Amino acid sequence: MRIARALPGDAATLTRIAYEAKRRWGYPEGWIERWADVLTLTADYIRSNPTYCAFVGEEIAGFGALRLNGAEAILDHVWVATAHAGQGIGRSLFRRCEVAAKEAGASVLTVESDPHAEGFYRAMGARTVGRQPAPMDGVERFLPLMKKELTP
Repeated sequence: MRIARALPGDAATLTRIAYEAKRRWGYPEGWIERWADVLTLTADYIRSNPTYCAFVGEEIAGFGALRLNGAEAILDHVWVATAHAGQGIGRSLFRRCEVAAKEAGASVLTVESDPHAEGFYRAMGARTVGRQPAPMDGVERFLPLMKKELTP
């Protein structure tokens, strides 16, 4: 596996991976459709934000992306294609984004996590600092708000 900067032309592939990975958690298709703005990557997003692809051979197996905001870096995406889940790709992408955040001068990495991913981010050293209400169709849901302090 190798990690390289995403190219604007990768947007459709990254979007497909994000949708596929989100569907793995069994959410209703109506919810998935309503999350289109969050799951869809554009060429402009990739140009404007550090976005990294994990390659297995020539195939993009996953990606990670963050937004830089001074001392804070916001981890927007870490998604792994179903065929490559459980192979350490998510961990490698998280670490690459963490390095990019540090290199940009960020002192904290923040994540608004899917509830299913909270354990992953905890394993990566983030801590839960709050919960954001995110009800869907009358179902009470909360998104974990997480932070990881970045040491220089």
